[in-house]
Amino acid sequence: MNLIKKISNFWKTLGPGITTGAADDDPSGIATYSQAGAKYGFGFLWMAVFTFPLMSIIQEMCARIGLVTGMGLAANIKKHYSKKAIYISAGLLFFANTFNIGANLGAMAEAVKLILPNSNFIFWIIVFALFSLFLQIFVSYKKYAGYLKYLTFALFAYIIAVFFVDIDWFLVLKSTVMPNFVFTKDTVFIICAIIGTTISPYLFFWQTSQEVEEYELSPREFVSKKDNATLKHEIKNMRTDVWIGMFFSNIVMFFIMVTCAATLFHNGVFNINTASDAANALRPFAGDFTFFLFAVGIIGTGLLAIPVLAGSVSYAFSEAFSWKMGLNKNWREAMSFYGVIVVAVVLGILMNFIGIDPIKALIYSAILNGLVAPIIIYFILHISGSKKIMGEFRNKKSYNVLGWFLFFLMALVGVSTLFILFT
Repeated sequence: MNLIKKISNFWKTLGPGITTGAADDDPSGIATYSQAGAKYGFGFLWMAVFTFPLMSIIQEMCARIGLVTGMGLAANIKKHYSKKAIYISAGLLFFANTFNIGANLGAMAEAVKLILPNSNFIFWIIVFALFSLFLQIFVSYKKYAGYLKYLTFALFAYIIAVFFVDIDWFLVLKSTVMPNFVFTKDTVFIICAIIGTTISPYLFFWQTSQEVEEYELSPREFVSKKDNATLKHEIKNMRTDVWIGMFFSNIVMFFIMVTCAATLFHNGVFNINTASDAANALRPFAGDFTFFLFAVGIIGTGLLAIPVLAGSVSYAFSEAFSWKMGLNKNWREAMSFYGVIVVAVVLGILMNFIGIDPIKALIYSAILNGLVAPIIIYFILHISGSKKIMGEFRNKKSYNVLGWFLFFLMALVGVSTLFILFT
């Protein structure tokens, strides 16, 4: 009984970190990881280990900014640095997230069609979009946050699927700790795609704002109600939440690549364009149950990711333009905040009507993310490392070193993606 109580208490301490990490494995991410496994086998398993500490550190910085300042990321950038920078970043984030929402809605509808072949594609796009909007607008924040936490269980589908496939685990371990690939245009692109999909700007804004969301207080009241001991306790819990969430995200990435490498790559199926392609291609080699797990996982992760994509851009716009905001407010209290969410989701629906290729949409999204991420990371590093803003809770030296490494890496990713696509 004590064990159950301990597990229950531990589950209650998890929040924005676990949902943010799980939302990172959205259908577009699943497609990217599936393609890496199908085309290159176990060759890029090391990426799951490589990205884990980098994304954990940057998400922890974002969460700490929210806890210490009582403001979201965009509000901090606007207050301490350039209004123009946050306006441009919010605009680029809006376009990137809209492309992602549209692609994810399409992937979810395709996943339903895999399970129910006679169902209508457009019908399911609208159903999923309306369901997501309903939860965000009409369900209380406390219940809504709980639903998002439980949706993270959908990702276990990709962990379970591994155990229904014949896998050489010695080769998996060897490939994980000893990278073996040749630098070519294609391999550089898949590295850029994995990093861009895994470390995305929308996660930065969502993480920071969610740490503040449960407090209906002004930033000054938020900070004044906390002494250092309280903050240290909150930061300790937050750190556990964030690192577990990012570990969960990366372990799912790892298992998706392992499954696709052991089945698709092994049987000569090298080209995967969408998450639904991956589920369908697995069926002849991994069986109906693995196929079903992949398809259901696409739906579950999409339901988790779409609110995060739409919500993060709404937080960014609302903070940039000083609108009333928050999922803990009703529609009438924060009409502009919810209006951005509605517009982003509606545009995502329309993408599937006007015939935009979902793969091109994901490529454009990756380019925009690659361009926006270094800008936002630059501000995150300056804010979280500032003694004036963060006091004793500013970055440690090791965090600054790894953070600046990530900044230059993401800048390189953005430039490399543009170079590959336009040469």
